[in-house]
Amino acid sequence: MKKIISVYINRFIKRLINGVDESLKDSGKLLAGEQTAQLILKNQYKALQKEEIKKYDFNEVGFRKYSQNSEDGILLFIFSIIGTTNKKIVELCASDGIECNAANLIINHGWQGLLFDGNAEAIEKGKKFYRSHPDTFTLPPTFVNAWVTKNNVNELIARHDYAGQIDLLSIDMDGVDYWIWDSITVIKPRVVVVEVQCILGTSYSVTVPYNDNFKTEFIDGFGVYSGASINAFIKLASKKGYKLVGVEKYGFNAFFIREDIAAGIFPEYDTTGYENIPFVKWARNKFFEQIKDKKWEKV
Repeated sequence: MKKIISVYINRFIKRLINGVDESLKDSGKLLAGEQTAQLILKNQYKALQKEEIKKYDFNEVGFRKYSQNSEDGILLFIFSIIGTTNKKIVELCASDGIECNAANLIINHGWQGLLFDGNAEAIEKGKKFYRSHPDTFTLPPTFVNAWVTKNNVNELIARHDYAGQIDLLSIDMDGVDYWIWDSITVIKPRVVVVEVQCILGTSYSVTVPYNDNFKTEFIDGFGVYSGASINAFIKLASKKGYKLVGVEKYGFNAFFIREDIAAGIFPEYDTTGYENIPFVKWARNKFFEQIKDKKWEKV
């Protein structure tokens, strides 16, 4: 009987999170439904013992509501376990803030967001969305239209009263992401999510050289010359006091937790099987030869 109930609840939760329950498509019931589902998951995760947490794979907890891939579910899992302090997130290159790592936390969990992007049109679209959303119109996230560089990033963040400890930093710039994280000192995030250049696999610790006006090179819609390898980010994270605890299912978003928080809870992610992730393997086979001789800087 317990197994049958558990299966029913899990199916119900997934339908609510993905917004496909026909009975909830009228008025505000759909929004209430997805929030209820996530609160159920959150309380289930909070009840886990340390040894149970270590057995979880991010593929088992990941889901997408507003994120690009499964980041929403992974972040819900992480913060259900480690808790929150001030529920503040800084996201660099959030576009319109509707599809990003911050959105689900802001909309469904009451977080405060400081969202940066260089596209003024996207910024205005995001402002309009959050001003009209029933769960955010009273306290929408702060949008900043700015071109972020390593020389201005700290001033831009501090100017908007974000300083010291925050819960989450998300960086997805398709460019000099490594150098920007390396330069950030004004905030001390508990969790950091960065996009890695998975085409490089685990054999290299490299990044694109720094340039204020770096432009990503695309092939078939994929940003192939940008960012840094996963090993480069692991080294940078270690220098800053973080450890890699996992990646999302495609392998190009990596999750780091500050060492003083993750100790004894989340095991360090073993990159041994990283290149066997299906998307990583596909990307390496398709693009590696085309980017291997470009200018990469060892770190």
